[in-house]
Amino acid sequence: MKGESKLRLTGAGLLTGMMLATLDQTIVTTAMPTIVQEWGGGDRYSWVFAVYMLASTSSIPLYGKLADLFGRKRMYLLGMLLFLIGSCLCAAADSMTGLIVFRAVQGLGAGAIMPVTITIAADIYSPEGRGRFMGLFGTLFAVSSLAGPTVGGLIADYGHWSWIFLINLPFGAAAMAMVAAGLKENVRSGHKPSIDWSGALTGTAGIVSLLLGLVRSGGSAPWGSPEVIGLLAAGILLLGLFVWSESRAKEPILPLSLFRNRVIAFGSLTGFWMSAAMFGAIAYLPLFVQEVIGVSPSMTGYILVPLMLASVVTSTRSGSLMSRFSYRTILVGSLLVMMTGLVLLGTMGTGTAKAQVIAFMIVTGLGMGAVYPVLGTSAAGAVGWEQRGAASSSSQFFRSIGGTVGVSVLGSLLPAGMGGAEGAAGVDKAVLSEALTGIFQLGAVFAAAAMAAALLIGGARLVPSGGRTAVEKAEGGRHSEPGGTGV
Repeated sequence: MKGESKLRLTGAGLLTGMMLATLDQTIVTTAMPTIVQEWGGGDRYSWVFAVYMLASTSSIPLYGKLADLFGRKRMYLLGMLLFLIGSCLCAAADSMTGLIVFRAVQGLGAGAIMPVTITIAADIYSPEGRGRFMGLFGTLFAVSSLAGPTVGGLIADYGHWSWIFLINLPFGAAAMAMVAAGLKENVRSGHKPSIDWSGALTGTAGIVSLLLGLVRSGGSAPWGSPEVIGLLAAGILLLGLFVWSESRAKEPILPLSLFRNRVIAFGSLTGFWMSAAMFGAIAYLPLFVQEVIGVSPSMTGYILVPLMLASVVTSTRSGSLMSRFSYRTILVGSLLVMMTGLVLLGTMGTGTAKAQVIAFMIVTGLGMGAVYPVLGTSAAGAVGWEQRGAASSSSQFFRSIGGTVGVSVLGSLLPAGMGGAEGAAGVDKAVLSEALTGIFQLGAVFAAAAMAAALLIGGARLVPSGGRTAVEKAEGGRHSEPGGTGV
C-alpha cells in the first residue's frame, strides 16, 4: 500500500474513532429514561454521565505523556480497546450500579481517543493538510454531538437500549484496523522511558476530587456544604502536590515548561473559558424553549440543530482560514461572534419568538465552530514530536475542565435565581426566564475571558513548510507517518 493510501486510511480511522467518542457523550441521554424505567435507580441518573466525564478527563494528561513515551499508535489502540470493552460491559449491565462502573471503563478508553488523534494528525499531515483535517474533525465533532440524542432516541424507541453501546463495536473495530494498518510508528531507539507515577497518582486523584466537587455542587449538594468544600479542598491540595512533583520529575506527565510557550499557555486558557461558556450556557437552551417559550417536549430534542449546523459551517472553513490568518485573528473573531450570540440569548424573555431564538443560536454557533479546530492545531504545532502528545492532551484537558466548571457554576445559578418561586401550575415562567437569561449573560462573560486570553497568544500561525513543520525539519523528519520506516 502506497504512502498516500496509508495516509487516507489512517485519517479515516482517526475520524471514525473520534466520531464514536463524541457520539457516546450524548447518545445515552435519550435512552436513560428507558433504562431507569427498567431498573429504577433514578437517584443515580446523573452518575451515568458524570462518571464517564470524570474517567475520560482525568486520564487525558496521562495518555498524552504515554503517547510521547511509547508511541501514539499503541496508546490509540489501547484507548480504543478499553472503550470497546467498556461498551460491551455496558450493554451486558443488569443494574444501574453496574452501568455506572462500566461507563467508567468506557471513559478511561475515551480519554485517549481525542488527544492522541490530534497528536497523530499533527505528526502525519503537512501544515496545510493538518488544517484541512482539523476542519473535518470539527465538523464531525459537531455533527456527532447533534446526532447522539437522535440516534439514542431511535434505538430506545425501536430496539433495545443496549444497542446504543453495541453500535460502537463495528465502527471501533474498523477504526482500530485502519489505524493499525495505515500508521507506521517511528519511535526513537535507545531511549528508556521513565513514568512519573507520583505525578500520575496525585494528578489523577486531584482532578477526580476537583471534578467530583464541581459535579456535586451543580447537583444536590450546595456550594457551602462540607462535602463540596472537602472535595474541592482535597482537589486543590492534590493538584498542588502534582505541580510540585512535575517540577522534579525526569519525565513529567505534564511538562511545566510547555506553559512557557504562549500558544500553549494562553491557548489552554482560551479553551477553558470557551468551554465554560459553551457547555455552561448552551446546556440550558432546551430548558428555556420548552418551559418559557412553550415548545413541545418532542421538538425540544431538535432545538440545538440550528446552533450545531451553524458551527459546522465555520468548522468546515477553519482549515482554509488557518492557511490565511494567524490563530489569534481567527480565535478573537470567532469568540467575538460567539459572545455576541450569548449576549443576544441573554436578552430573551417570555415574549421572545421562536424565530428570534433560532437567529440568536445561529450567531452563537457561527462563533463556536472554528475555535476547537484552531486550538487543537495550534497546540500540536507549537512543539516538537517529543512533547506533542503532552501539548495536545493539555489543550483537550483544559477544555474538559472548563466545560465541567461552566456546567457546575452556571447550573448553580439557576436555583439561586429561581428563589423557590413557583406558580399554581408549577414554575413561574417570568422568574425562570430571568434566571436562565442570567446564565446566558454570564456565559457571554466567560466568552469575553476566552477572547482576552486569545489576544495574548501572539502572532503564531500555520506556516507552510514544504510538507513539514520547522521543528520537524530541524529534527530531521517526522517520527510518525503512514507507511514510514522505523528508526
